[in-house]
Amino acid sequence: MKLIALSAAAVLSLVVIAFANAKSAGEGFSIKEYEEFHKVLHPLEHEALPKKDFGRIRANAVELVKRGKAIVALGVPQGTAEGNVEEFKKELSKFNDALDTFMRDTKSGNNDQLKVSYSAVHDSFEMLSGMLPRKS
Repeated sequence: MKLIALSAAAVLSLVVIAFANAKSAGEGFSIKEYEEFHKVLHPLEHEALPKKDFGRIRANAVELVKRGKAIVALGVPQGTAEGNVEEFKKELSKFNDALDTFMRDTKSGNNDQLKVSYSAVHDSFEMLSGMLPRKS
């Protein structure tokens, strides 16, 4: 009975890992700039942050912000429902502000400030990516 329970737990663990990696393994976003940003963000969120590796987060900050600013420059994507355009603009503005604060904190903030500002960038990106028009 223990062997069966252990096997079920092992299978469940593999399923959870596969699901967690699905986005980075090619499920992708409908817009290239979002995909490129996520390629930098994902390992920071799932590897560096849990290990409190703030040096790695700082080392990748310029690239993350550069890719984030590319998202901001795109504006509201084509295919966004007319009723969501203003909300998307607000979220883009929040994302832009979060990127600026994060960049400032990578240069002069302590690790606690960096964690907060990095998390704001991550959460803002998640909000934006959830609003993207779906691939057809």
